[in-house]
Formats: sequence, C-alpha cells, structure tokens
Amino acid sequence: MKSVYGAPSVLDDIFNLVESDLQKVELSLKANAGSSIPLIDDINRYLHDSGGKRFRPLLLLLCSKMCGAKEDSAIRLSVIIELIHVATLVHDDILDDAGVRRGRASVNAKWGNQITVLMGDWLYMTSFALSLELRDFRILDLLIDITRGMIEGELLQLRQQGIADLSVEEQLDICYRKTAHLFSGCGRLGAILGNVDSNQEKKLGAYGNAVGMAFQLIDDLLDYSSDEGTLGKPVLKDLEEGKTTLPIIYLLQRANRTEQKFVRDVIANQDFTLENKKEIIRLIHSHKTLEEVVKLATKYALDAKQALLDFPESAYREALLRFPEFVINREK
Repeated sequence: MKSVYGAPSVLDDIFNLVESDLQKVELSLKANAGSSIPLIDDINRYLHDSGGKRFRPLLLLLCSKMCGAKEDSAIRLSVIIELIHVATLVHDDILDDAGVRRGRASVNAKWGNQITVLMGDWLYMTSFALSLELRDFRILDLLIDITRGMIEGELLQLRQQGIADLSVEEQLDICYRKTAHLFSGCGRLGAILGNVDSNQEKKLGAYGNAVGMAFQLIDDLLDYSSDEGTLGKPVLKDLEEGKTTLPIIYLLQRANRTEQKFVRDVIANQDFTLENKKEIIRLIHSHKTLEEVVKLATKYALDAKQALLDFPESAYREALLRFPEFVINREK
C-alpha cells in the first residue's frame, strides 16, 4: 500500500505487512456505506475520496494477527472502528466550525451543519449495525464504552473551551477520552479476536492507550509547529477555538507574569489577531514548551513498547514496536 506520507518510510513497511487486509477494509467500507438515499451516497463517496490514514484499522489488524485471529472478523471490526472514527470527525467539524478536513472542504462546509450532524449519526448507526452482526456482546460492550468515552471527551473539551488555566492532568484526560480510548480499544479488540488471555488483552489495551496518547500530544504540537499545506487543515486552529492544549499549559507554567497575562487575555477575549498569534508562537518557542510535549509523548511511546515485551517475536510484533517511533516523528 502506498504511504499517505508520500516517500517510502517506516510506515510503508508497517502498512505492507497487512496490505491485502487493508485493501479488503477499503472495499468493505465502500460496500457498507451504501444507502437508498442519494445524498448519503454522495457524502460517503466524498468522505472516502478524502482519504484517511487508517491508523486505527492498521493497529487492530496488526494486534489481531500477532494474536493469531481469523482474518474475516478482524476486517469487519476494522471497518466498524473506521466508521466510528469518521463519525466523530464529522461531528467534531461541526463543533469546531471547521472549514477544512484532510486538505479539502469539510462535510459541514459543503453540505451544512444540519445535514452533517445527521450524516454523523448515520455513520454511528451503520457501525453498530455491523457490530450486531458479530453476535458478540463482549465486543459490543467494548465498542459502546469506547464511543461513549469519546463523546464524554468532546463534552469535557467544550465545557473547558476558552479556559486558559487547565492542569496537565485535565488535558491528558481529554486526550485519553477523545483519542487514546479508541486506540486502546483497537488493541483489546485484536486480543479478543485472537482469544488470548485477559493479561495479554490488558497489555494490548495499554499499548493502544500509550500510542493514542502520544499520537494526540503530537497532533496538538503540530498545530503550533506545522503548516496548513503539510497538515491538511489550518494551523493554530486549536488556539483560535479556545482549546487549551499542552503547549499553552506548559507556556503558562514557564512564562513570567506579564507573558501569562498576555496569553490569558488573548484566549479570554478571543483576540486572535495575526500579531497576537505570532507573539504566542514566539513565546512557545522561547520557553521550549514544544520540547516538553515531545518529551512526554516519547515517554508514552516507550510505555507502548514496554507493553509488548512479553509477546512472542513476530513480524507483527516488530511492526507494532516500530509504530510509536513513527508517531513521535510524524509531520501530519
């Protein structure tokens, strides 16, 4: 499979291990996204053509294969996980009033909020209809828990919007609920499909959680360090939406009183002029807060690797060990 990142990379090697399975996931996504309503078909086609990194199906497939799972169930669950993920993105863009997603107009920008919220609901219900076909209440309970946790994360973030003085712990809780919980679920689902013992399931859940935390921390960092062409969406978007992520939290911990007041006033008053944004970026680099975020993300990456040490050596285990390194070094 050709990497979404262009040039050959570590990620290419990882994707190539499950290339045929991921191709089946793509075909199944198309097959299960059909509707008798032309509008739904149009939006689904638009979403599919927009691409996507497919990291969550990738992790689920690698974990399931490492645990000796049957292929068909893993492909079905990968489709379910991706549908849940896309549904959250569709709803998230409404909440954020986002105009761009994956380098092109977001669904809400193209079709409006009313249609988009219903489309997100349709994607959720499609994922759960597919889940019921598995006839496995253990899997269904886990999928419900994941989805509920992600929604709770969105609600927490909305309640804290525009509040500058969040603690590191509060922000990490949002990262867990919004992102890491689903990654953790991918690990656990792979273990369940492989019918391994509860201890191994727990370790793969811990692996996914650590990878997901690192992934979200780097995602937050890229909002301050990347550019729109690379990232596929506007930079400084979190800041303009009043989302206080770790780069800002660490900045407020390290800045002097004058600098702290400036940052708090900009966020409280939503005074995101170009000059103010440039000054906040300058302060972030001056106080090296991005380096602090990388340090924490790297710790999570090491935790992820540690969770895999008791599993037998295999190509799939090696790929899972290498994936956290990609997460830390990614540029989009």
